[in-house]
Amino acid sequence: MLHGFPEFWWTWRHQLPALAANGRHAVAVDLRGYGKSDKTPRGYDGWTLAGDVAGLIKALGARRAHLVGHGWGGLLAWTTAALHPRLVESVTTISAPHPLEVPLRPLLAAQPPFWPERRLVADDAAVVERMLRTWAGPQWTPDPEVLRCNREAMLIRGVAHCSMEYFRWAFRSRLRGDGREFKAAVSRPLEVPVLRLRGEHDARTSPITRFAPYRVIDGAGHFPQWERPDAVTALLLGAGTR
Repeated sequence: MLHGFPEFWWTWRHQLPALAANGRHAVAVDLRGYGKSDKTPRGYDGWTLAGDVAGLIKALGARRAHLVGHGWGGLLAWTTAALHPRLVESVTTISAPHPLEVPLRPLLAAQPPFWPERRLVADDAAVVERMLRTWAGPQWTPDPEVLRCNREAMLIRGVAHCSMEYFRWAFRSRLRGDGREFKAAVSRPLEVPVLRLRGEHDARTSPITRFAPYRVIDGAGHFPQWERPDAVTALLLGAGTR
């Protein structure tokens, strides 16, 4: 289970025990540069990040894995299935565009040096709280613990910079040879079952897609996994992880 921006592994706190109780070996990790994962100076390209996921599957002793990802984690789930198909059983993405459908605007906002990182950590990462409140659906009642934990996670040294490197590579690679190779690699249809979820009120994820249709989670915004946890868990135990 792969989290998105601006969160960490804890976004799956509702799904982990529910999946385990149904006999699944459920694992949630901090992506490279987030939480307690290594803050490497490089390695935030799609090739390396997918390699991280593939290596984790092998390290856990699994032959294949069901990948579930939110936001950037959803992009990585799809990318891993495209680049390492023998290791992937199915892909479920939540509030995540296809790797080739990433909108340009958030990528551009991350390109200037230093300023995006400073904005993320200013006032004890107050902007993270604003993101969670704004991106969630209107039915979500702000939870102080959710707001506090995600602000604290962004304030871990190096996380703000590393999280921006995902966006920077996604934009800059469009102009380079590795980006053209990446586009060709992930444009092929996946050979495994795919379930795509998005919240009814998610303004961050475009409802238009040419790769696979979305299933809409009623009442949710950009974070269905904790806005409507029971609904998401039921789908994961059904079509998403068969």
